[in-house]
Amino acid sequence: MESQSIRLHAVLTAERSTAAQTESTTARFIRRGGLFLAIGLLLYLGVYVFADQLVYGHTLRNRFFVVKTAPLPHYDMVVLGASHAAVFDYEDMNARLESLTGAHVINLSVVGSGVTPNKLLLDYLLVNHSVGSVIYVLDSFVFDSPQWNEQRLSDAHLYDRAPFDPALALLLAKTPATRAELSDYVFGFSKINNQDRFNTDVSDDEAQRFGSTYRPVPQIDTQRLKFLYPNGVDEASLNRYLGEFDDLLQALDARHIRISVIKPPLPERLYRQLPAEAQFDARLVAIVGGHSAQFHDFSLMCNDERFFFNPDHLNRAGVLNFYASCLPALLGSSG
Repeated sequence: MESQSIRLHAVLTAERSTAAQTESTTARFIRRGGLFLAIGLLLYLGVYVFADQLVYGHTLRNRFFVVKTAPLPHYDMVVLGASHAAVFDYEDMNARLESLTGAHVINLSVVGSGVTPNKLLLDYLLVNHSVGSVIYVLDSFVFDSPQWNEQRLSDAHLYDRAPFDPALALLLAKTPATRAELSDYVFGFSKINNQDRFNTDVSDDEAQRFGSTYRPVPQIDTQRLKFLYPNGVDEASLNRYLGEFDDLLQALDARHIRISVIKPPLPERLYRQLPAEAQFDARLVAIVGGHSAQFHDFSLMCNDERFFFNPDHLNRAGVLNFYASCLPALLGSSG
C-alpha cells in the first residue's frame, strides 16, 4: 500500500513538473513572439515614417500631396478635370494663371480621371480650406466608363506619394469607391514600395513634350480615339456619371461656390471624329442649365494645329494662347 502511494506521488510530481515546464515554455514562446512582433512593428513604423518623409522632398504633382501642403486657407479658383486640365499646371502655367487673374489658384486635375476622383479631391480640399469658384475642364470620354472613375481610384500610383493625413483616411473610409483602398493608404503599402521614391513625380509629357509641336499622324489619332472610347458610348455609364456630375453641381450650389464648366480646345480633325459628341453636349448643357453654372465650349477655339504636343493636349504655346485669347471670355462671364 505504501509503495503504491509512493508511486502515485511520484507520478503526480512528474505530471506537475511536466505541466510547469510546458507552462514555462509557452510563456517564453509568448514573450519571445511578442518581442519579435514589437521589433517588427517598430521597424515597419520606421520604414513608414521614412517613406512618408521622402514624399515631402520629392513630390510636386500628386494631388493628395498638393491638398495636404496647400498653404492658404482660401482659394479663389480650383481647377478640376483630367489631363486636358493638367496642362494648366505644367511648368509655371499655374503661376501665370494666378498673375493674369489676380486669384489664388489650385489645380487638382488628375490624368485619366472622371467625376468620381475629381469629387473626392474637391471634398478633401474643402475639409480644411474654402473655395470661391471651380473651373471644371470636362471631356466626354470620362463619362463613358468606370475605368476613369471608380477603377481610377484603385490605382496605387494615386497613393504612393500621398502624405498621411487622418482627414484623408476618414474621407476614404466614408467614400464607397475608396473603402477598398483605405488599408493601402493607412499602412502605406504603395508608398513604401514606390520604386520612384527618390524621383520627382513630373510626367514625361511635362518634362519632355510640353514644349514640342505634334505633326498629325492618322494612325496615332485613331489609336488615341480607340484608347479614349474603346467601346464607343456606353449609355449606362453615361447616365451614371452624368448623374454624379449633376450631384456635384448641386453640392457646389449648396455651398455657394461658383462653377464654370469648359470643354477644352481640340484639333478640328480630331473633334470631328468624337463619337456622339453633339448628343453629349446637349445633355451636358441641360444639366448645367439646371444650376447656377456657366458653360463654355472652347472645343473649336484656340485650336490651331501648332498649339498641341500630341493629338489632343495643348503645348506651352497653346496654353499661353488660351490664356490670351480664350480666358478673357471665361473670366468675363463668370466674374
